[in-house]
Amino acid sequence: MARRVAVVIPAYMEGEGIVSVLDRIAEAVESDCEVLVVVDSADDPTVEVVRRYSERDLRVRNVVNSYGRGPANAIRFGIDSTDCPVVVVTMADGSDDPRQIDDLARLVERGVVIAAASRYMPGGRQVGGPLAKGLMSRAAGVSLQMFARVGTRDATNSFKAYSADFVRRVGVDSRYGFEIGLELTAKARRLRLPVGEIPTIWLDRTSGASNFKVRESIPHYLRWYRLAFGPKLSAEALRRRVDRLVGVGSGRAGFLPDDTTVPVVAGAVPVVAGASEAANPDAEVGSPR
Repeated sequence: MARRVAVVIPAYMEGEGIVSVLDRIAEAVESDCEVLVVVDSADDPTVEVVRRYSERDLRVRNVVNSYGRGPANAIRFGIDSTDCPVVVVTMADGSDDPRQIDDLARLVERGVVIAAASRYMPGGRQVGGPLAKGLMSRAAGVSLQMFARVGTRDATNSFKAYSADFVRRVGVDSRYGFEIGLELTAKARRLRLPVGEIPTIWLDRTSGASNFKVRESIPHYLRWYRLAFGPKLSAEALRRRVDRLVGVGSGRAGFLPDDTTVPVVAGAVPVVAGASEAANPDAEVGSPR
């Protein structure tokens, strides 16, 4: 029987550094969960560390990504490697607060398709990290909430919980960096599906080096930023829009037909993007509603 929550951790050459992250998750998470540490190759030193760890914590397992190198592919592979109805993505560098994994998962179980840990809502904060990256991330998140009403002020943060059904419905087209969080938030907005957020305090990693490259990431993030704006789309119209955006034949995972429904459980959450706005379901251009 599938567990309730899968915690997906993309990891690259973390080695022994992953142990403290797994310890904090084991201590903090009360949900019935499995923890998937996803690496790009079997010779990554993280593999042996996770193997030893899994001997004392059966919830933890290592999976080797076969979709291609990089965090986007690792996250895609992790989501596709679990049967859990809720997937929480968190980083291997210890920057995220694992005590919030249960709260994020519960928001999804209450009915949102994405629950974001937000650095930029009241009560949230970012401590450390490159100044340019932080300024661009904040500007993107706050402007998306203000003008596109995506449901979170931190669309670029990777620390999110997802409805697995939603991810399978819309598919994942990201192949670069950590753009998946923004991509799925934009897709949820164009389908007018609910997104919620809770405040988080993000701490920059204290050891190792970040693989995030600001200049290289900008074009990839911009396409999903632009996608968030516009009237409601049907799933099929969204598929056509994304095909034009990334190019047909990009190897998308998922994307179920438009008559496939994502169950949304009744129940309000503190910050939610409107899911009941009337709009032409096949319209593809225009101002945000």
